[in-house]
Amino acid sequence: MIETKSFLSPLLGAYYFFYFALVGVYVIFMPKVLLELGYSTVEVGIIYAAAPFMRFLLPFVFRHYVSLTEKVYRLSLVFTFIGTLLFLQTVNDFWAYLVANLLFGAAMGISLPYVETIALATLSRHRYGKVRLWGSLGFIGIALLLGKVLDSPYEALYYLSAMAFLTLTFGAVLTRYDTMSHSSAQDDASFSLSKYWAFWTSIFLMQVGFGGFYNFFTIYETSHGVSLEMTSWMWSFGVICEVFMLYFQGPLLQRNLLHILQFATLVTAIRWLILYIYPESIPFTFAAQSLHAIGFALYHTAAITYVFSLYTQKKLAQQFFLGIAFGLGGSVGAVLSGQVYGEYLFLVESLITFAAFLTLLLHQRRKQEIPA
Repeated sequence: MIETKSFLSPLLGAYYFFYFALVGVYVIFMPKVLLELGYSTVEVGIIYAAAPFMRFLLPFVFRHYVSLTEKVYRLSLVFTFIGTLLFLQTVNDFWAYLVANLLFGAAMGISLPYVETIALATLSRHRYGKVRLWGSLGFIGIALLLGKVLDSPYEALYYLSAMAFLTLTFGAVLTRYDTMSHSSAQDDASFSLSKYWAFWTSIFLMQVGFGGFYNFFTIYETSHGVSLEMTSWMWSFGVICEVFMLYFQGPLLQRNLLHILQFATLVTAIRWLILYIYPESIPFTFAAQSLHAIGFALYHTAAITYVFSLYTQKKLAQQFFLGIAFGLGGSVGAVLSGQVYGEYLFLVESLITFAAFLTLLLHQRRKQEIPA
């Protein structure tokens, strides 16, 4: 058993590496590719709302009708790869490309919660960060590579398909380490979103605030005179800081997780404010990017660990975290950022994120009043 488990960390690391390299191509380069192919910023916002919206819908399906089994997980890996192949055929047709993004988003929304549950169930808090940082390395690696070599829109799509295939290859092996129950979520009547509604509202608002960054940061910076290569370095620097935090965050996670979430949310509101005030300043933008260590790395690990501790239906809880935060929050954030893109984009994002901070304070107060 010990010998078998010794292979788990490298496999998890490989999955995270290629999964987040896939995310890197999709988030960093594809929005600019779409603009080059004639899409408007509003259409980009709609396209980038499609995949997150599917991630939001999926947990409700799994709550009532489906269990997240090994077979379902493997199918999600296959359909993620198929989705990227469909991108190549449909990218010049807005409606067909939108449908392909719906399929892609649904598949991606199943894969990560399954793997996160395996990681949280088998790794310590100290070890989790050191394995999860391979995802950050995949993200930064693809950012630096494509920032130098990307010459045509279709090249980005080829890299997207390659990363999806490698995610499929390594992800499929992880099912042998799945020791969690596959019983239907309907068997646990205690599962409730409304019990902690303020927490779920906060993580939703937090990701709405990230909408402008994920979908328009590259466009925002290059429109202010920053080169695409320098913008790639800005993305990469943020991820370097993220990797540093993931490696050393273990002792911090022994503290009150809710206080960590509150701190990280407030820091993120300040981060967006810096981007609003100093859009053309390379030093200030790098300073803002350094806060990614707190607003993403520390926040994400604290959040999924906090959710893991709240519910007995571990996989379903992780699906709802991904669905409500990166799904509904990402979807609304994408549409909103496409509508408000311009001078005040990151001021709006800062105000939304500050509202997420206030809602977490409300959650803390309500949780103290809820019986265990």
